[in-house]
Amino acid sequence: MEDRRRRVYGRRLAHRLRPGRQALLERALPGLRIVLPDDEAARLDLTSLFQVPVRDIWLEIGFGAGEHLAHQARTNPDVGFIGCEPFVQGVAGLLRYLEDDGTGERVRIFPDDARLLLDRLPDACIGRLFMLFPDPWPKKRHHKRRLIDAEALVHFARILKDGAEFRWASDDGGYVEWTLERVAANDAFAGPDRESGEWPSRPADWPETRYEQKARAAGRQAVFLRYVRIPR
Repeated sequence: MEDRRRRVYGRRLAHRLRPGRQALLERALPGLRIVLPDDEAARLDLTSLFQVPVRDIWLEIGFGAGEHLAHQARTNPDVGFIGCEPFVQGVAGLLRYLEDDGTGERVRIFPDDARLLLDRLPDACIGRLFMLFPDPWPKKRHHKRRLIDAEALVHFARILKDGAEFRWASDDGGYVEWTLERVAANDAFAGPDRESGEWPSRPADWPETRYEQKARAAGRQAVFLRYVRIPR
């Protein structure tokens, strides 16, 4: 059946991959790729998702070039990671980090629209959720493509464990306000006081990505939001 959801990402492929990256993609992705059950009503079984035991599972939606997810996997050796990214160059970039670090046994990749995966995740299964510098779709006619909306936040509230953290960042002021308003409308999250005018700085365990560096070089200020899933 055709998926009629609104599109929330841009191109899947910017240019042809270099031969080495293409070979890595063909060699490594099949073993790390998450395949959804044929039964559209079935939830993923996460108990056997990883090759080694993990104490928790963290999810990053739109991992870009993969440097943040790779850093988190490298510095949290007892955590399993799920990364969602439809952009082929980004997937290949993450695979290169995983190959260099040897952390692939604790990382799984969903190279498609993250909403397809959110539908299939079990309740209260995610210990931390990252969404860093998502495409702001700044033109008003494209706002419908923004991933943060009431439906997505219902999914986030469902899949996050009690007390789990949701980390979000952007250098687009309009998208910051958009996100603040929509998360505030969902009573499952506790977060920053938007009236105070004070924003938390980037956590020490949150490495600066190349996108953030470019934003800073262009004079754009990044805003870091951290929310906690209120106990049910």
